[in-house]
Amino acid sequence: MLEARLAEAAILKRLLDSIKELVTDANFECNEEGINLQAMDNSHVALVSVKLSASGFKKYRCDRPLPLGVNLGSFTKVLKCAKDDDVCIIKAADDADILSLTYEARNSDRIAEYEMKLMDIDADTLNIPDTDYDARVSMPSAEFTRIVRDLSQLGESVRIEVSKEGVRFISDGEAANGNILLRQTDDDAPPEGVTIEMNQHVNLTFSLKYLVNFAKSSTLSNVVQLMLSNDVPLLVSYDFNQGHIRYYLAPKIGDE
Repeated sequence: MLEARLAEAAILKRLLDSIKELVTDANFECNEEGINLQAMDNSHVALVSVKLSASGFKKYRCDRPLPLGVNLGSFTKVLKCAKDDDVCIIKAADDADILSLTYEARNSDRIAEYEMKLMDIDADTLNIPDTDYDARVSMPSAEFTRIVRDLSQLGESVRIEVSKEGVRFISDGEAANGNILLRQTDDDAPPEGVTIEMNQHVNLTFSLKYLVNFAKSSTLSNVVQLMLSNDVPLLVSYDFNQGHIRYYLAPKIGDE
């Protein structure tokens, strides 16, 4: 039996908006510690990992590990029926093929109940290896969104380079190119500034289409972290009160 009570439906709505274009169907793995999702995108270039901790819910009960296989498009439609500040209650029986969602309005007696069919999804649990990254960049998520959106107008790829002078985003398009440098913010600047930790110089190229998609998670957190090492996938991480969402993206090699 699963029963999870979220103070605001907005968190789930934003999460689903972030990943619905990357992943079609996925298992939400529920256990006593919380709800997790891990899925590859349809072309197996990117991986998304979501964690919602039990402590982030107003009430949380999960008697035994329970996979909830959902179609994210359908789930998004059901969540659209909730107002952002509705209390959202998720329930499923142990062997159920139905997920029930109840939305309770904050300031009225409105209670809306929805049921969604669950799916059997055979998905391998993906082991994400622990990596000591050569460079870590923390920056305002709105700034990251703007950079990848602007550069995606010019070309399909972005080269991210971390060096002593800062972090540089370079896109070479057929008709135009762009080059944006962010320097480390002064120590007395607000916490949402740019911080860069670098063990060694990193220079990697990624698909902008994916980064634009990842940047939708800026609705969940004001800060984004980029972790880079040469020849390993980029990690783009957003932490929020209930947990985190992390994206892993393989670098482009050569002239792909």
